[in-house]
Amino acid sequence: MASATEVRSYLAHWFQLGKKLVWQNGEAELLPKKIIQGDRFSPQFEECWQKIMSIGGRDCYLVGEKATIQELLSPAWTIDQCARCAMPVPMVEAGIIPLDCACSDLDNWPNSELPTPRSPVNSQGQLNNISQRLQAK
Repeated sequence: MASATEVRSYLAHWFQLGKKLVWQNGEAELLPKKIIQGDRFSPQFEECWQKIMSIGGRDCYLVGEKATIQELLSPAWTIDQCARCAMPVPMVEAGIIPLDCACSDLDNWPNSELPTPRSPVNSQGQLNNISQRLQAK
């Protein structure tokens, strides 16, 4: 089962590559301009996520995808990595569904010359972990 955190991260990764979210079966398309701000998601991304969650993800999906956010949050789905590009992709927990990564319609992807999309990183926390490991040695 994909957690809300995993689905949120999945959206953030694809938003960083310019994938839009179809809002309520085509009523609008959403794509926050800024996804990450420092060590957390940007206010624009958080506002978009809250908007999605306010309707439970019903009829909202990434362009090129079939599963809605509501479906991804159900026990039937999980988020894994694409074998081709290592980006997060939804997969049916049980049963058979064609594996079709959202990267299949992106030109010039995967591209090892560009920084890969990522989740926010708490730099201070990472530095503290390194410091503690060094002090232990």
